[in-house]
Amino acid sequence: MTNDTNPRLEFFRAQIGQNLTQSPSGVGRWLNGKLLDAQNGSMTVEYTVGDTMVNPMGTLHGGAAAAIMDDLVGMMVFGLGREYGYTSINLNCDFLTAARLGDTLVAHAQVIRAGKNVIHCEARITHPDGKIIAKCTTNMIQTSVKLPM
Repeated sequence: MTNDTNPRLEFFRAQIGQNLTQSPSGVGRWLNGKLLDAQNGSMTVEYTVGDTMVNPMGTLHGGAAAAIMDDLVGMMVFGLGREYGYTSINLNCDFLTAARLGDTLVAHAQVIRAGKNVIHCEARITHPDGKIIAKCTTNMIQTSVKLPM
């Protein structure tokens, strides 16, 4: 099932405007983003850079930025409603501009190509002024883990 009405996508759509405290991902709950939009093949979440997400300079740690993008892509692919789970094969990140403690950022992910076994995606984190903080490309591969609908 990969249409606009699958139960997993509806689960996320019911949380639009709320913090992701119900995320199936522990990392997602830690990042505590606010879901802004959930569509079949795209998802947008707002994050506030917190103390546990910064490096000693007080800027967004590259690992935290990568976690935001990887988790967001994972949620989006989970929301496709496929029978089996998917996991990251790779995550190629570019860190382009610093974000500071307290900044509110928007992360957006989208499917570029959804094959049977591999789903190619992109994600980016932007500052409200339009600057791209980080971006990535990633491939997700189908696992043998059957998911509940």
